[in-house]
Amino acid sequence: MRFGPVALAQAQGAILAHAIALPGGKLRKGRVLDAADLARLAQAGLAEVIVARPGAGDVLEDAAARRLAAALVPDPDGQGLTCEQAFTGRVNIRATGPGILALDHAAIGRLNAIDPMITLATLAPYQRVAAGMMVGTVKIIAYAVPGDALAQACAAGAGALRRMPPRVGRVDLIVTQIRAAAGGDDDKGVRAVWARVARLGLDEGQTRVVPHAADAIAQAIAASDAGMILVLTGSATSDIADVMPMGLVAAGGEVIRFGMPVDPGNLLVLGRLGARPVIGLPGCARSPALNGADWVLERLACGVAVTGADIAALGVGGLLKEIPTRPQPRARRPEA
Repeated sequence: MRFGPVALAQAQGAILAHAIALPGGKLRKGRVLDAADLARLAQAGLAEVIVARPGAGDVLEDAAARRLAAALVPDPDGQGLTCEQAFTGRVNIRATGPGILALDHAAIGRLNAIDPMITLATLAPYQRVAAGMMVGTVKIIAYAVPGDALAQACAAGAGALRRMPPRVGRVDLIVTQIRAAAGGDDDKGVRAVWARVARLGLDEGQTRVVPHAADAIAQAIAASDAGMILVLTGSATSDIADVMPMGLVAAGGEVIRFGMPVDPGNLLVLGRLGARPVIGLPGCARSPALNGADWVLERLACGVAVTGADIAALGVGGLLKEIPTRPQPRARRPEA
């Protein structure tokens, strides 16, 4: 693509590189100049303008953006995504429902390395999404890009992102009680947990309030037939032999991992009962603020297997924003 100043007599059909304010309205950059535009520019006293001219084989920005977006999302219904109309070299990609975003990280890296003028930006892998949420944006930076580079980018990024919808139909919540007044349906912690379930598009099952004891937890877990079981204990789990993990084992389940390198969220228990996930929630789940349990819950709800090794890998980026409701501040105050 050629770029630079030209006389008005040579500018028809070229792409205006910089916006120009004129009487009667601005000529915006990216506009293909016609005879009427040139007449207005001449009346304004201009003798030349800065333009871009595509070379042989170049693809204009909007057409290039449409082609790349179509390569990324060749099956909108199957991928749970939709591509918007191209404008100024950009196509936004949005989710068509709730779930999490799955990405081919290596493919997107290869796409973005082909030509600096051809770009794709996305949310982070496994980011929770909702209907209408932007998950990625294609941006062609130049007014046109070489067709061969565009073809390479389309091949590199083919089908590289998709929405994983929720697969767990119903969730049950077990709440343990240390004193009789805590843990009811009106408890703000319970409401925060159910809000997490609702925003994923899952069905709210039963809330079972039981004593804070391993045998009571075991009975409640065994009685549930939900696709996922959450346990919110009246006192945070502090050891692998505490009442929540022991209750899961007594119910015939297994503990996959206790503890995670995410703060807030350290005291999470991940387990399963047969093929059904069981999550012992950390105390911070009583707040609506983001915590490590959200990452685990969202992945499991959308059919992504989570292992102990997966949780260990969450430490990089696992230092989350401090939330005011946590009882222990992250930094110690100096002693008086």
